[in-house]
Formats: sequence, structure tokens, C-alpha cells
Amino acid sequence: MAVYTEVPDGELEAFVAEYDIGQVVSCKGIAEGVENSNYLLRTTTGSYILTLYEKRVARADLPFFLGLMEHLAANGIACPTPIRARDGEALRELCGRPAAIVSFLEGMWPRRPTPRHCQLVGETLARMHIAGADFPGRRANDLSLAGWRKLFAASADRADEVRPGLAEELAAELEVLEAGWPTGLETGVIHADLFPDNVFFLGDRLSGIIDFYFACNDFFAYDLAICLNAWCFEPDGSFNVTKARLMLAAYRKVRSLSAAELGALPMLARGGAMRFLLTRLYDWLHHPPGAFVKRKDPLEYLHKLRFHGGVRGPGAYGLD
Repeated sequence: MAVYTEVPDGELEAFVAEYDIGQVVSCKGIAEGVENSNYLLRTTTGSYILTLYEKRVARADLPFFLGLMEHLAANGIACPTPIRARDGEALRELCGRPAAIVSFLEGMWPRRPTPRHCQLVGETLARMHIAGADFPGRRANDLSLAGWRKLFAASADRADEVRPGLAEELAAELEVLEAGWPTGLETGVIHADLFPDNVFFLGDRLSGIIDFYFACNDFFAYDLAICLNAWCFEPDGSFNVTKARLMLAAYRKVRSLSAAELGALPMLARGGAMRFLLTRLYDWLHHPPGAFVKRKDPLEYLHKLRFHGGVRGPGAYGLD
């Protein structure tokens, strides 16, 4: 989450007046994240999240995202539910941007994920994959293999500003990924961005998953590989195999993984590291002046990319 677009009080009040959620009490920008402008909106009836969708999010994709959240919430997944205005529409416009209000979820995201957090994430991810199986919408993953070459090209000429030799290393990695990317794995709707700051907990309970604005159709195992990257590395860069083992075991208790999916995990995890390295690199080099947003270090994912490049089988992730 982030804030790129400021919302004047008068426009906010007129926007909220289109809903049956009471009057505005307060509206505070949320700095975390990099994609859209987000506000914690408090009204006389409760708390909500107001999102203005910025340029990277295609307007045509928004019905998919909002419909998916409605579908998952109706099927027992704790996630934000879009609030429909009096005209029945969840997607509207504010300050020249597509905008929506969604329900507020209680809880906090873990700054230092524990093995128990990883276990709960694995279980919930599998439940989400099953719950989304009959969702009728489809959206291609623009930030998977087919999109990485273009994303790299947008930053290649300045990549060495971040680290000398980075452009050459990434070019070589892309060739490996393009040659070895798996095919034929089971696909469905995936979250594609399930980082710790997108998962809320209340005590020993996972209370919600947020930020579905990268959701798409892709390999289920790729979603799991993204989670290995996001949850199972320690601040010192070491890979915590205990966290990985618990995450994978919890996932497999809900949804089984085929031998092909297990065998593909190292390459999928390598690709997940590349995806986030490239998007972080682009955002680092093209940071909008004055944006109320925290940049994320792309080199964190260079280390993860190198780790997965040295993995020779799923046993490195705690699997027998």
C-alpha cells in the first residue's frame, strides 16, 4: 500500500456519500507498499480501506480483482470484501482514478515471521487455491516468465547503479529461467504477492489476507514458491528450512502436490526471486518524486535468486 494521490476533503465526503456507510470521521494515508494509493477510512459506522488505483493497475483488471475478493470471502477465506455503493457498483471513480472501498480486517502483519506463521500461511494458501477453483474470471500473469524480459529491459541500462555487474548477472539468469521454466503444472487463481505485510494475525490465528491486486491465473506451485521467498528467509539472509518444511507440510495437508510440482519448486522459487528483484529494481530506479511510499531493496532478492540457483532438488526446502 502507498499514497500517490491526495484526496481533498470535499471530494472524499461526496464519494462516501454514495455509500450506506455513514459519514467520514477520518481518512489517513497508508505508506506501506508500492502499487496504489490507500487510506484507512473511518466513518460513523466503522473502519474501511479506500483504494485509488494508480497507473500500474489496468482498469480492465479491476472487476477481476474485486470479483475474486467477493468470491473468496463468500467461500470462507478471510479477505477484504468490496463495499457496493447504493447503485450496486463496487468500482467507482475518485480524483480521476478508479476507486473502491473494501471492508477492514482486524489484525497485524508479522514483522518477524515465526514457524507457526509459516505453517498457517501454507494451510490458508492451499484453502484459497481450492476456494478459487470455481471462480469464473481469468487474468494472465503479466509478471511471470513472459513479462520478465520486458521488465528487465526497462532497467537494464541503469541496473549497475544499484550493484556493479547486476545487469549481466540478471541477463544470464533470465536465459536459465527461459530455458528451464516448467510446463504442464496444475493452474488456477493465485494471490502472487503473499508477503508478510499482506497477511494479518490475531494471536495464534490468521485473521486475513489482503492486497489481491496481483492475483492471476498461474501455477499453484508458483504461488507457494513466492511464499518460500517471502516468509522463509531470515533478516541475515539465511534460509530457514524449518519454516519451509512447516509451510509445505501444512499446504499438502489441504491440497496435495504432485511429483512434478515438487520437482519444479527450485526453478519456480528461482523465478519468484527474479520477479520481485526486477519489480523492486524498476521501482528503485524510477521512484516517483514526492511519493509517500517506502522503496524496497532489490538486492535482497538477488541473494535469494542466488540461493535458489544453487538448489538441486526440493529436499533443500525440507521435503523428504
